[in-house]
Amino acid sequence: MGLLHRLSPAALRILALLAVLAVVILFFSMQIEGYLNGRLFNRISSSVAIMALIATGQTLVILTRNIDLSVGSIVGFSAFATGSLISNNPDLNPLLLLLYSAAVGAGFGMINGALVAYARVPSIIVTLASMALFRSALVEYSNAKSITTETLPAWLTDFPNMPVLSIGTLEVRAGFAASLFVVILVHLCLTRLRPARALFAVGSNPEAADMAGIDAKRVVFAAFALSGLMAGLAGFMFLARFGNITVVAGLGFELKSVASSVVGGVNIFGGSGSVIGAFLGAILVDLLETSLVRWAVVSEFWREAVLGALILLAVTTDTLLSRRLTKLRAKKSKEAAK
Repeated sequence: MGLLHRLSPAALRILALLAVLAVVILFFSMQIEGYLNGRLFNRISSSVAIMALIATGQTLVILTRNIDLSVGSIVGFSAFATGSLISNNPDLNPLLLLLYSAAVGAGFGMINGALVAYARVPSIIVTLASMALFRSALVEYSNAKSITTETLPAWLTDFPNMPVLSIGTLEVRAGFAASLFVVILVHLCLTRLRPARALFAVGSNPEAADMAGIDAKRVVFAAFALSGLMAGLAGFMFLARFGNITVVAGLGFELKSVASSVVGGVNIFGGSGSVIGAFLGAILVDLLETSLVRWAVVSEFWREAVLGALILLAVTTDTLLSRRLTKLRAKKSKEAAK
């Protein structure tokens, strides 16, 4: 019990998430025959490789008290634009293709960031509008055509499933390993680099951050640009995994990315959270979604309802815990003053 008291709120959230993951796995293993096997791990890790990147970008935006509802459309456009480029230039350097996809996403993110940070339009309004605008841009850009696996080079479609480490039937694949590397890199930046810590400062108290000399507008702009960049990288992963890209690519990723972040302990009101938590949140959301598909007892309608309930539960729990911690700190401060 004493150890739990010494842990930070972020560490407690991670432990709570791991406990919930264990409970979910235990529950479905008793409900679904042959549930625990290597195929489950491989399926979840392949899907999380995409969502982890989107949730990481979403986390950076939420930390600044904002939200990005356009990530799904950015993923779709980036995937199609990247697929179109490599289809017409099959000998293009893989690194250049990756950078192109990231740049496309970052460009869209900068548009959102400029409107939110400098035009002072609320992020929910900006990204709700840009979600539709970017999707419409994809429809126009695609000209009613689709990208198909046959037009893509083999190295691209083979990349996500290329085994990096195998333990029996379990495989750690290249796509998952690459996404995990990006998540860890962003986590280290947020915890070790002073400029990255400005995201927390702006989200916790914008006025105090401004008084401390932090350019809040630039920080918010950078958060949206990075969110777009992450969505662009996810677009590359989406293209590599599925190959067949249509104008509905990435549809619905907005809700899943927000769910992954807030379920992972990122405070929807900004200022606290971690990308590691968002990564675990993405695993939990995908695990539930995959498990409910296999568990025939629950209809598709209720699978969507479960995702919404998760967001509501996570936000409510985080709010109540934050209030409780604030009261405890105030009480300790009064006792110390005496």
